[in-house]
Amino acid sequence: MGLGLALSLSSCGKKLGQFSADYFTVNPNPLEVVGEKVPARVSATIPAKFFVKNAEVTVTPTLVFNGKEVSSQSYSFQGEKVRGNNPVISYENGGTATIPVSFKYQPDMAKSELMLNFTVNQNGKQYVLPAVKVANGVVATAALADAAGVTPALAPDAFQRIINEKYAADIMFLINQANIRAGQLKSDAMAELQKEIIAANGDTSRVLEEINISSYASPDGGVKLNTRLAENREKNTKDYMTKQLKKDKITEFGELTAQFTAQDWEGFQKLVQQSNIQDKDLILSVLSMYKDPEQREREIRNLSSVFEQLADQILPKLRYSRITASINVIGKSDAEIKALLASDPSKLSVEEILYAATLTDDNGQRLKIYDTAARLYPSDYRTWNDLGMAQYIDRDFDAAKASFTKAASLTKNGEPQMNLGLIEMLQGNYAKANQYFGSAAGVAELGDALGVYYLKQGDAAAAVKAFGDTKSNNAALAQILTKDYSKAKSTLAAINNPDATTYYLMAILGARTNNESMLNTNLRQAVRLDKNLAKKAVDDLEFANYNLSKALN
Repeated sequence: MGLGLALSLSSCGKKLGQFSADYFTVNPNPLEVVGEKVPARVSATIPAKFFVKNAEVTVTPTLVFNGKEVSSQSYSFQGEKVRGNNPVISYENGGTATIPVSFKYQPDMAKSELMLNFTVNQNGKQYVLPAVKVANGVVATAALADAAGVTPALAPDAFQRIINEKYAADIMFLINQANIRAGQLKSDAMAELQKEIIAANGDTSRVLEEINISSYASPDGGVKLNTRLAENREKNTKDYMTKQLKKDKITEFGELTAQFTAQDWEGFQKLVQQSNIQDKDLILSVLSMYKDPEQREREIRNLSSVFEQLADQILPKLRYSRITASINVIGKSDAEIKALLASDPSKLSVEEILYAATLTDDNGQRLKIYDTAARLYPSDYRTWNDLGMAQYIDRDFDAAKASFTKAASLTKNGEPQMNLGLIEMLQGNYAKANQYFGSAAGVAELGDALGVYYLKQGDAAAAVKAFGDTKSNNAALAQILTKDYSKAKSTLAAINNPDATTYYLMAILGARTNNESMLNTNLRQAVRLDKNLAKKAVDDLEFANYNLSKALN
């Protein structure tokens, strides 16, 4: 940005005087990292009788640190007699100017100086004025946002130790009868049911939990008659099953339960809806209009042409007893799964191997287990996705990207998409990361990934919303940046496995809340876990007002 200063109306030929640091204010000061940039606004207030009318000044904001210099965009301003399109500063009255500043953040910018460099163009001649220092240092707390700290999305196993299986067979009855006909006991369904009951009885991995009998009568014939019929059908079916279990020497079957439904209007309605009867809408309307069962029956019988079809196609299907065997299939124990994993993992299902990985907190062990799963079940996207997750946690990001890419080629599910977004975010490809996140809607872990994404974009408020109730360093950082210090403290205290960053953030909270004891205790623990944080703390402007000797010595 250029500032033109004139010495006087009568002495336009004289050179511009030296700028004073008092002419400039910087907001914020010190500078602060926002996302991955260091933005600021320099406000200039130029006094009267200073800006030469024929001068054009170009100002280049420059951050000087650790022997390096980086420059922000230059801005030019001019006096009243300069032909150009730059903002004009009055000689008589002086004026104000605003210079936006932005640098790409580098870690060693914490200890730095913001300088303004001036180049003057006056009557076709150029000269340089002395630079002016306008700010000191960069608060880099926002740069602690870490995509590597996000746990990638897990594609979970569907392992169930106990799987309930149900096997059923129907015994059909003639109208107004409750006796069980011999032919009904020889159906394929009855044979299969008996076979499964006998097999479960002889298998230690299967438990016969219950045998249930539900008996029904069709809605025609009146409530009194149908109650007696349904009750007798239940009794006869239960007597048959009791004798059959005794004959097959089955004594462990949980419970033998039974109940009856005198008039199966619900089943009647369902069968009518599924039928091709021409006037089925008329029948269904009668059912909706009348709730009393006897009135329903009378109205339906009055539909003489329709009732013949019902008597032929629908009602016979409602005269039955259904026998249902509930069998629990008992899966392998944790110990059995672990033993097979060590000796012969090929004898484990993919669900069992993926489940085995959840039995350890050792990421090295999980790596081996997921690697085995991917080798044995390479067409299951979950094996590759979860292998990539373990590799990511191990910070082997190249291997993780390859695994996530393989998983994504096998499915359209969201977990690999979210995880590829994490990889892109690590590499600074935020637009591409956002595309991947957009394809991962519904993934449970997506909020944490988006939280870091918003932090990297400099939107701490959006990050707080995305994190929700997550207890992580990144979530606490978002709360610190939005100055919700109480919530940030609670979040950090609730982290299950605190690391050096957890304690460092807690030390920052101590500094921001004037709690020197909290600062020293947590900074000491942070440095104990990561010695590199000692140098960072010395240069960190969060601690500029404190003596760190107690924490660092």
